Amino acid sequence: MDFQAGILRDGSAMESLEKQLICPICLEMFSKPVVILPCQHNLCRKCANDVFQAANPYWQSRGSVISGGRFRCPSCRHEVLLDRHGVYGLQRNLLVENIIDIYKQECSSRPLKKGEHPMCKEHEDERINIYCVTCEVPTCSMCKVFGAHKDCEVAPLDSIFQGQKTELNNCISMLVAGNDRIQTIISQLEDSCRSTEENSEAAKQDLCARFDALAALLEEKKSELLQRITREQGDKTSFIQGLIHQYKEQLEKSSRLVETAIQAMEETGGATFLMGNRALISLPRIVEASKGGRLGKIESGYESMDAFAVSLDHLAEAVHALDFEPAEEDEEYFDGEEEEAED
Repeated sequence: MDFQAGILRDGSAMESLEKQLICPICLEMFSKPVVILPCQHNLCRKCANDVFQAANPYWQSRGSVISGGRFRCPSCRHEVLLDRHGVYGLQRNLLVENIIDIYKQECSSRPLKKGEHPMCKEHEDERINIYCVTCEVPTCSMCKVFGAHKDCEVAPLDSIFQGQKTELNNCISMLVAGNDRIQTIISQLEDSCRSTEENSEAAKQDLCARFDALAALLEEKKSELLQRITREQGDKTSFIQGLIHQYKEQLEKSSRLVETAIQAMEETGGATFLMGNRALISLPRIVEASKGGRLGKIESGYESMDAFAVSLDHLAEAVHALDFEPAEEDEEYFDGEEEEAED
């Protein structure tokens, strides 16, 4: 207890303690402080309720059928879910209340030192105790009676102090509520960013799958057309090879006959020549040997494969024309823009 009293008598320790007992919303000493679980920060119950009401405008009262709402700590931005009792369901911090009571008792028992209260610059022995409404500055009674503010409208300093502090408290509540709304928008934008990335990856995969299927279809069609060309090539080359074989056989027969005739030409005896080559120079045999010109032939342009030419210009144009189909909402949006432009 003596140690606690020693701390309270120390000026710097008192200032440090007072900073710990200040609400971050109203910047006043805690009034009915409540502890926010699980971050363990404290707020005045009224300030916490103002923040909660601003962040949950549809929450009406403790008796409302609404189940609860979200509460974001203004000190660390930690978010907790409150039940249907709202802020009134938070636990009161009795330890902080007791410390505040002890602090106030100690402060009231200390004698007021000179310099703790602002003094007037014009009248050094006069405390600043009134507020000049006309000039909007605090002043002393002597300035009102004899000084620069004798023709001005004045008001009690405490009333102006409480009014401006209440106004500042409302501004802080508005700023905190605005920060909560901004944080909500940021969270929504971050969710939209993640959804955009996920949807983009899905769209890329779908596009790749469609193009892969189209490439497989083109490859299948190419194989089919190549097989048709190969079959036509086989038929034509087989027919030509057959003709070549026939002409080679005929050439071989004719060559043997020529060789035999040359040998016969070497015979010098007339009787021997006539007896051995009578059949050689017979007309039927010569006719048979000269049939090479009457064998099968191919028509002009038989070797051409122009019939298998394929034009892919229309497919190339179709590929160049490929584009994404606009969604229905995009079409409605563009229609709305056109109507606005016409108006």
